[in-house]
Amino acid sequence: MLSAFLRCVAAALAAVFISLPLPTAAADIVKISSPPLEERWFSILIDGEQVGYYSTKIRAVGSNDWYEIEESGSDTIKIMGYHQKKTYRRSYIFDNNLHLKSLEIQQIINGKTIKMSGFVIGTNLKLQQKFADGKQQVKTLKTKKKLIPGPLLNLVPLYKGSTAGTHHRVTTFDAEDQTIKDVNISVIGNDVTPDGAFAIRLTNDLLPFVSNDIWVDRQGNTLLESVRDGLVITRAEPPEKMAAFISGMALAKKDLIYDFSLVRPSPPLQKRPSELTGLWAAIDGYAEQIPLLSDGWHQVEREATGRLLFRTGTLRTGAAVAPAGQPDGALLQPSEGIESDAAEIIARAAELTAGLPDEQAKAKALIAWTAAWLEDSIEDGGSALKSLMSRKGNCQTHAKLYTALARAAGIPTRFVSGLVSQDGKGFLYHSWAESWLQGRWLAVDPTFNQVPADPTHLAFFEGNRLQDLTPLVGIIGKISLTILEER
Repeated sequence: MLSAFLRCVAAALAAVFISLPLPTAAADIVKISSPPLEERWFSILIDGEQVGYYSTKIRAVGSNDWYEIEESGSDTIKIMGYHQKKTYRRSYIFDNNLHLKSLEIQQIINGKTIKMSGFVIGTNLKLQQKFADGKQQVKTLKTKKKLIPGPLLNLVPLYKGSTAGTHHRVTTFDAEDQTIKDVNISVIGNDVTPDGAFAIRLTNDLLPFVSNDIWVDRQGNTLLESVRDGLVITRAEPPEKMAAFISGMALAKKDLIYDFSLVRPSPPLQKRPSELTGLWAAIDGYAEQIPLLSDGWHQVEREATGRLLFRTGTLRTGAAVAPAGQPDGALLQPSEGIESDAAEIIARAAELTAGLPDEQAKAKALIAWTAAWLEDSIEDGGSALKSLMSRKGNCQTHAKLYTALARAAGIPTRFVSGLVSQDGKGFLYHSWAESWLQGRWLAVDPTFNQVPADPTHLAFFEGNRLQDLTPLVGIIGKISLTILEER
């Protein structure tokens, strides 16, 4: 399934090959007639440390029993002198025999960006490559066999209804090297994964001289892949667990996911964010099942096509300018990671707001102090109370500490996350806060010391808990942004 990732560590592992004994097979393998139509998430670990993630999603397309599998991921490999960093989005169209029909690929490997499209003519694959410098290349890869997309290799034995001891030789396309490759897949039999899940065990020779063991369930979903007896592990994970890793990387703006999570607007912003008073922007690709934060500082609506329209600052209209009602009383209370009732938080809030005339002035004082107090880091510094003591953290940390201080000072405040432009060239994922001031929500940014926050702050979610940030896994790398008006 993860041929591209696994291939990249082959050279590093070849010199330390360890052969594994194969267990005795049990009953025959089940046969399936169609791919599993669902989204799957995986963590990638080297020697027990998570170094990246991977996801796949299969859906039916058209009316001729064709399907599309989308794969995306980001990882950094440092092993035995080998170093590679990559981020990718790949889409393959295939028929009900798993045979490749066309592909679209965008990948960044060690800083080199390549976009590629291709389609199959007979058994040959015609590719058009586009490079970051504008150059293009067209080439045809010839083969005598039908090609099977790399992410589908583990489905082959189940499609053929194989029994234990069966061997299959198939041909695939290596997206990283842009080469055709023959792969041998062996069926070991019914087995259990190292953590005890019932599965069907396979092996293949994607990596020469090292073992590549795979466990799949009876529907064809990959559960686990192991290289060299667990040195490199690719493991299926629930989306909620992956949200912690992915959202943490995105909000910390780490190199591992920076290129993947960066949203480049079209057209680019013409003004610096600090020069704007309002923004009107459209976002495409935001899944319909993900709720909207529609009662905040911005104005957002979903069109019939699914496109979202955001208006911020002076481009808001109607209720967004003068909303009715009052905020939830819970936004004055402590919550997970936001200890507004802690004695240290209460004392610091009182000290910083003493003698100030109104809530607006208090919010500005708390924002300025938080921005100065915390040293920026790529890691989340933890809860508000913990970061008060440690004095370091990323944008999530800044937002939690300010929110706790504001609530302690009697200002209803909530933690929000979404997109923001820092340089006008691209939008990155970020966390900030919204405070209820003078009868309306006002976006404030304790990382950048902004009251109000500049109009490029587009809030998606409220809350700092893992479950609040889970929808990020359905957004990162999948949305596009169009600038409709700047003011």
